[in-house]
Amino acid sequence: MAMRFGRLDLNLLVALDALLTERSVSLAADRLCLSQSATSSALGRLREYFEDDLLVLKGRSMILTARAEELIDPVRAVLEQIRTTVAVAPPFDPATADRVIRIMASDYSTEVLLATVIADLETEAPNIRIEIHPMHDSPIEAIERGYIDLLLTIDYAISADHPSLLIFEDDYVVVGDQNNPAMALPMSKDLYFELGHVTARFGKTRVPAFDDWFVRRQKQQRRIEVVAPTFLSIPRLIVGTKRIATMHRRMARIFSQSMPLVMREIPFAIPPIRETVQWNIAHNNDRALRWMVERLQAAAGAQVPIVPNVVALHADGGIDRSEIEVEYRMNHPQR
Repeated sequence: MAMRFGRLDLNLLVALDALLTERSVSLAADRLCLSQSATSSALGRLREYFEDDLLVLKGRSMILTARAEELIDPVRAVLEQIRTTVAVAPPFDPATADRVIRIMASDYSTEVLLATVIADLETEAPNIRIEIHPMHDSPIEAIERGYIDLLLTIDYAISADHPSLLIFEDDYVVVGDQNNPAMALPMSKDLYFELGHVTARFGKTRVPAFDDWFVRRQKQQRRIEVVAPTFLSIPRLIVGTKRIATMHRRMARIFSQSMPLVMREIPFAIPPIRETVQWNIAHNNDRALRWMVERLQAAAGAQVPIVPNVVALHADGGIDRSEIEVEYRMNHPQR
């Protein structure tokens, strides 16, 4: 039975929020798990109530009318208030909880952290399913549109508009084949820039990994001989060659135990990364997500701690993280 306030069917507020967010009948239908015809019907009734078109076709896309723009924040606020003050969430029990949690994470984060947590879920939360979404060019948009529940990425890449929590830190090492003559002694800066490198870049725009971006920021050119699509593909691309890679220490530890690889300290300053988990502020009271964040934090805390390369970290006068963050955000605008 439809709930009404005056002439307004309150069930239509959910449809209105989806339409205002997606600016597309088909995308809103997907979000609402409704047919396009049902969503079009809801839009028709909303237009009748507000006496406004709300969404109009311009070229191949739809845009919001001025009245629709005015409704975005009030509608979202009303729905959030209902969700947090009226809808009483049942107690969360991981042993019986039945739901899907969607996490956007790099293959690096999956390898060094998520794999362990997900393995534990088999006994701790057998009915919780995990979907791991690959990183793409607009992770904050994915959070805001509700495509994912959690974003696991470096702190430079998160949004100030949503809650987040630091999970762990990691720094970088140089990795090469154990038979590579260049790896026989500590790595020098001159040798580092003379050797061929393997690096990873991501998405349609080929976004560089943080270490790649940082070195280029220093106006120093590495000889990139191989560009890989993932972090996990890098080790196989340096085995049996004289190439090297700059790799997260946690991942380098894992692969050096199972492959003929050796690690050396980086001979110059590069800041450690801070891996952070973020979620939409609208889901701040989601007990399942809070539990998952706690599990990620606990798993990271149980790992062997990272001791950063202090000599490299404080070389060249140290590193100003705030300055790096500003530059990184300017070069990686979130859409």
